[in-house]
Amino acid sequence: MPSQIIPVDPFDCVVFGGSGDLAERKLLPALYHRDLDGQLPDECRIIGASRSEMSDREYRTFAKKALAEHVGEKDRPPEVVDRFLKRLHYRSVDAQSDKGWADLKALLDQADESRIRAFYLAVGPNLFCDIAERLSSNGLVTEKSRIVIEKPVGRDLSSAMALNDTIGKHFREEQIFRIDHYLGKETVQNLMVLRFANSLYEPIWNASHIDHVQITVAESVGLEGRGGYYDRAGALRDMVQNHLVQLMCLVALEPPAAMEAGALRDEKLKVLHSLERIDETNCEQRTVRGQYKAGVADGAAVPGYLEDLGNGDSTTETFVAIKATIANWRWAGVPFYLRTGKRLPQRMSEIVVTFRSIPHSIFGAAAGTMRQNQLVVRLQPDEGVRQWLMIKDPGPGGMRLRHVPLDMSFAESFHERNPDAYERLLMDVIRGNQTLFMRRDEVEAAWRWVDPILEAWEARGTKPQSYTSGTWGPSASIALIERDGRTWHEPQ
Repeated sequence: MPSQIIPVDPFDCVVFGGSGDLAERKLLPALYHRDLDGQLPDECRIIGASRSEMSDREYRTFAKKALAEHVGEKDRPPEVVDRFLKRLHYRSVDAQSDKGWADLKALLDQADESRIRAFYLAVGPNLFCDIAERLSSNGLVTEKSRIVIEKPVGRDLSSAMALNDTIGKHFREEQIFRIDHYLGKETVQNLMVLRFANSLYEPIWNASHIDHVQITVAESVGLEGRGGYYDRAGALRDMVQNHLVQLMCLVALEPPAAMEAGALRDEKLKVLHSLERIDETNCEQRTVRGQYKAGVADGAAVPGYLEDLGNGDSTTETFVAIKATIANWRWAGVPFYLRTGKRLPQRMSEIVVTFRSIPHSIFGAAAGTMRQNQLVVRLQPDEGVRQWLMIKDPGPGGMRLRHVPLDMSFAESFHERNPDAYERLLMDVIRGNQTLFMRRDEVEAAWRWVDPILEAWEARGTKPQSYTSGTWGPSASIALIERDGRTWHEPQ
C-alpha cells in the first residue's frame, strides 16, 4: 500500500550555502521529491543564499543540473521540474557583512509574517553564529521561524556550549533543529518500531539476553575535498560524537512514555549520562585510533591520508574503534563496540545486536557449529533488517544446522522508492517536529563523554596506527574485540 502523503503548511526555506555541495546533492533533490509527491503547497518558496553573485534564472539552471544528476529520469516529468524550478529564488548574502541582507528581507517580506520560515545553514560551522546574529539583527526571525544547523555542533564541550548560547540568544530552543541525517533513515526509525511495537524483542532487550552490540559506519572514500575541515576534526569528532553516539542511544534507551520529541530525547539523555567514562586510566584498553595509508579502494590504487592531505605531519585519526559501556540495570556488562573509518573495504552502516548463546546444545558436534542469534539493522547502502537464526539444513542424512537470515529488504518488500533521510527531516522542520533532532543537553552530554577521550589521546601523544586502504582498520581494532572472545561482524 502506498505511503500516505500529508501536505505541510506554506513555507519559505532559505538555504544558506544554497550553491554548495550539500544543497546540490541532498537538499534540492529532497525538496524536489517532496514536490513530486504533492507535499508542497503552491505558495512554497525555496531561496538559495550565499556570497556568489547569481540571478534567479542562473540559480534555477544550477538546480536543474543538480536534479538531472541526483534524481532518476523517471522521477523528472517536465511539468513537475518546471513547477519546482519556479519556486526557486536566489539572493547573494554575505554572512559576515551587511551585504545582501536587505534584499533577502525584502523577498521574505513579500509573504505574510505568519508563514513558516526555515533557515537551513548548509555552511561551515564557523558561520553559524554570524548568520544567527544577522538573521536577528535584520528582523528576519519571526514567531514561526526555525533554524537548522548541521554537525559539528562545536569541536568540544566549551565550544558547543558557546555556540548553543549564541544561537539561543536569537532563537528559542523549540526553534533550533540540530540535524543528524542518520536519525532520518528509515531503518533507524524501524529500530524503534521493532522494539516497541512487537512483543518479540522488548522482553529480551537487556543484559540477560544480549551479549553485545556492534555499530559500524564505514566509508570507502577518502577526503573528497574536505581535507581542511577533516584534519581539524578527525573521525571521533566527525562521526562518533554525533552519528554513532546517537545510534547507540536509540539501541539502548528505555521505552519513552510516547513517541514525541520531549519523551524520546529525555530517554536518550539518560543513556548519555550512563556512559562509563573513558579517560587516561582506560583509554588504551577501550579505544583504537587509525590513519589510512596507500592501498586499494573500490578496485583502484589510492594514496594514503598524508598524501591526500598534503601534510606529512598530521596525526589526525581517520579510523576509530571504541568499546563503550552503559552503567545501568538494562545494559550492565554488555559492551557496545563502535567503529568508523575512511578508506574501508565498502560503504556500509549497520547495527548488529548479538544475543547470548544457548546454555547447552543437544545436537552434538556432528550437527555443526552453533552460532548466536543476531539482529542486523542495515542503514546503508541496502536498507533492511535481518534476523539470523539456527535452522536444520533441509534434506536427509542426519541433523545438520545452518545459520540463516529472515530477511526484510525495504526495496523488495515495499516496491517503492525509499525517501532520503533529508526529505523526512526537512518536512519535520516545517512541521516543527523535533523528535528526530538533537536537543541542546544531548549535544553537550555527548561532548562530556567524548572530551576525556580526546584529552587522553593528546596526553599520550601517540600517533594513530596505520592501516592499509581497503582493509577494516588497524589490527589493534581486531584485538579490541577479540580479547573479549568476540569478533567483528562480517558484512554480507
